[in-house]
Parts: sequence; structure tokens; C-alpha cells
Amino acid sequence: MASILCNLEMILVSVMIMGCIFIILWMSGYGQYYYSTRGLPTKWPIVGSLPALLLQVHRIHDWCTDVLEQSHCTYQFRGLWCSNMDWLVTSDPSNIHYITTSNFSNFPKGPEFKEFFDILGDGIFNSDSDTWKSQRKLARESITHRLFYKFLVKASHEKVQHGLLPVLEHVSQQGLVVDLQDLFQRFTFDATCLIVTGHDPGCLSISFPDVAFSKAVDVMEEAIFYRHILPQSIWKLLRRLDIGEEKKHKRAWQTIDLVIGEIISSKKEEVSKRLSDEKEMDDGRGIDLLASYIMEDTTVIMGCKSSNDTSLRDAVLSLLVAGRDTTSSALSWFFWLVTTNPHVERKIIEELRTTLQPEAEQIGRGQEWRLFDVEVLERLPYLHGAVCESLRLYPPVPFNHKSPMKPDILPSGHRVNPGMKIYIPLYSMGRMTSIWGQDCLEFKPERWITDGGGIKHEPSYKFSAFNAGPRTCLGKNIAFLQMKIVAAAIIYNYNIQVVPGQTISPSLSIILHMKNGLKVKLFKRAAS
Repeated sequence: MASILCNLEMILVSVMIMGCIFIILWMSGYGQYYYSTRGLPTKWPIVGSLPALLLQVHRIHDWCTDVLEQSHCTYQFRGLWCSNMDWLVTSDPSNIHYITTSNFSNFPKGPEFKEFFDILGDGIFNSDSDTWKSQRKLARESITHRLFYKFLVKASHEKVQHGLLPVLEHVSQQGLVVDLQDLFQRFTFDATCLIVTGHDPGCLSISFPDVAFSKAVDVMEEAIFYRHILPQSIWKLLRRLDIGEEKKHKRAWQTIDLVIGEIISSKKEEVSKRLSDEKEMDDGRGIDLLASYIMEDTTVIMGCKSSNDTSLRDAVLSLLVAGRDTTSSALSWFFWLVTTNPHVERKIIEELRTTLQPEAEQIGRGQEWRLFDVEVLERLPYLHGAVCESLRLYPPVPFNHKSPMKPDILPSGHRVNPGMKIYIPLYSMGRMTSIWGQDCLEFKPERWITDGGGIKHEPSYKFSAFNAGPRTCLGKNIAFLQMKIVAAAIIYNYNIQVVPGQTISPSLSIILHMKNGLKVKLFKRAAS
């Protein structure tokens, strides 16, 4: 008890000192003193560079970019004394290649990562070593299985045709304003639930129903973001007291567990019944991921409620969060960039018209709109370039972090030690002139097209939207497939006009959502 009180007293004293310094400097108008003559954050006694971080947290991604540009892509951040907030922030491709690939074994996620993302349990994103390897092997086998791919393509097309486009048609006909980001979150939530669990929650409809699970995930992601910028002792205290973001996180966790528990129970009954009736799992549509995972465990197939329920819960949540949030974020920023760069939109339309018109007419015959076949979409270099360019500027996961197991020296010459967090800001990487040139802030799909008109590939340690090395995202091809299906269908059939007067900026979350959404009006494009 005495030790707890001592730790609590130290936390409160540290917070009071930090708060006093921060408030005094803020009210005195001495914001310039937060920065050195080189434009880098001043490292104060006791509080380090935390005051500068707190002042810039509303634009943390761009602020981090500015700091890294001034410090040649690598910066040593000093936080609050005794708070374990000494970080190395790097966007240097040589460092990233070393951390994620060539010396991968020395840079696991680490125990602190799992503390931040405790809600994901022992899922693939939190795991290291043999546990991670076994989960990745199972996920890769399931995702690359022909039955899953068959299910993925069919489910994605049907969700666009019977879910997304009818809603867009309703919005267009009624002259309504719609939040495109909300629409994409609904689409990707339904589509991801469908391909992961085989269940369509019906989130995407003209009634725009409230979905408790979707809201809970948003709350969870915001709470985890604040865990990254607050001293660990403080957010753990908030969790113990059950207040603030930690209270919201706890309530969100309860909602998420309830929904996923019901999904798993229902799916286990379905699999068990099919197997007991000696029916084929493949009914012509393919097999969802949860059914595939359950079939790997014979105790579940026999109808036993084993400890595997926990691992299924962790796997399902990890897959749902990855599929719902990353793709919806990517689509939102893609359409923001395309609509604000009309010349890019015209080139995409021209590529669709000249290359795909016969296929599009065949697939969309009898419908009010035209859809495009996946195999054909894969042959469109400009559309692919536009998607990659959007992911470069606005990666759905804006940062990643690692922790070395043993002392090491990075290629940049910086020393790192066990317990130190290494942040890799993917958002900043796409905005480094040393990596992408002086035009790095421009939206140029041509950047991804070779002189011969083919698709140009960049190394993952330079373009890290899907991570790099052994932990490269297994869902990369799924994301590209869904983005291209949606992008082609919407751009070809509708003209999108952004409602003027909006402030478009990233939200404070571990996923790069738009803070205020993306309000647009849609108009049916004339047939050609």
C-alpha cells in the first residue's frame, strides 16, 4: 500500500510540475521558447519536449513531419522525467529497412505495445516470436486459399452492387449531402464482417442505422492514441480510476466482446451443423475466414467450448479492425484527393472508358450503373498509381513503433537500447523531400508509372503503408482489390462535389480518419 501511495504521489507531483510550466509559458506568450534556433523542440529540464508536443498535438502528424525534415529524418524525443517517454522517431529508409527487415529479430513489438493495444489480446498484431509466426502462417493459408479468394471477390462485388451503389443512387436522386467517410466505414464494416465471419450486419443502408460495434471501435482507437502521447503512469492511473478516455475504452471493450462473442457462437453452431450433416462448407460462394479458423480446431468442430474461444475472439477482432478501418480511411482520403485534383479524376475516367467500356457494359447490363471486373481493374496503371499515391500521402496507419531487445546502432548512427520506443511515422515518410523529392506534397499518380506505361514498384522501406519486411500486411491485396472496385464504380457512375467550407484534417486516432468527415453531394454521370 505504501508503495502504491508513493508512486501515486510521484505521478501527481510530476503532473503538477509539468502543468505549471506549461500553463505559465502558455499564458505568458512564450510559445517561441518551445523551439530552438534550428526549429526543433526545446528539451526542458524535467518535462523535456512534452510541452511542445502538447501544444502541437492537434496537428501532431504534420508537426512530426516538420521536426523530422529539420532533423534529417531522425529525432531523439525527450519526455517527462521518469515517465519512460524517451523515443527515437525516424523516417530514414535505411533505418526502417534495418529495423523491419535486415535485423528484424531484434525489433519485436515488445511488451509495451501489447499494453497499449491490450484490447486486441494475443491477436496477430500484438504477438511476437513463435506465437506470431503460427498466427501469420494460419492467416496466410486462409487468405490465400482459393475458396476464400472466391468468396472475397463475390462478396466485395455484391456489397458494392447491392449495398453501396443503391445508397449513392438514393443520395443522388434526393439531392442529399452525405458524409463519404461515414459511408465508407459502413461499407467496409459490412464487407469485412462478411468476409471474416460470413455475417452481414447491414450497416450500409439508406436508413443509416446506428451500429454499436462500429462506434465502440472508434472510441477504442482514440483512447489508444492518447495512450501514446501521455506518460504511461498517467494513463494507467486514469484506467485504475476509471475516468476519461480509459473509462470510454473500458465500455467500448465490453460492447466489442459482446458482439464478437455472439458472432463466434453462431458461427461454431453453423460449422458444427454442416459437418454433422456431412454437408460441404463450400456452397458455391467460398468460405469466410472465421469458418476456416474454426475448422482448424477439431475440439470446436466436435462441439466443445474450448479455450480456443479466446484466440478466436482475438483473431476476429484483429481482422475486423484491420479491414474496416484501414480501407475506409484509405478510400476517404483517396476521394478527397481525386475530387480536389480534377485532372486526376479525368484521367481515371478516360482510362476506364477507353479500356473497360466493353467489359463494363457486359457486367452492368440491366443495372442503373456499371461495375468493373477485378481482373480488368488489375490492368489499369493510372488507377493503381492514384491509389498508391493516396496511400503514400495518407497511410491509414500513420505510425508504427518497435522496441529493441538488445542494444543496437542504427544505420543513421543513433544508439538504441532495450525499453526505448522507436516510432516510425508513416505519414511523415510520404512527405520527406529526401525520400520523394521536392514535389513530395503533390498528388501525382504518374509517380507510380514507368516510362513504358507499366506499374512502378517502390521498396516497402520507402513506401510503408502496408508495413515492411516479415510483418508486411497480409491484407495488402485485399485492400487494393476493394479500393479499386469501389473507386472505379463511384468515379465512373457519379460526379462527386465536396461541400465547400469544410476543414479536412486527420483525427487524433491510431487510424488516420478525417476529423470532421467528408461531406459531399453526388450527381449521376451522363452515360457514355
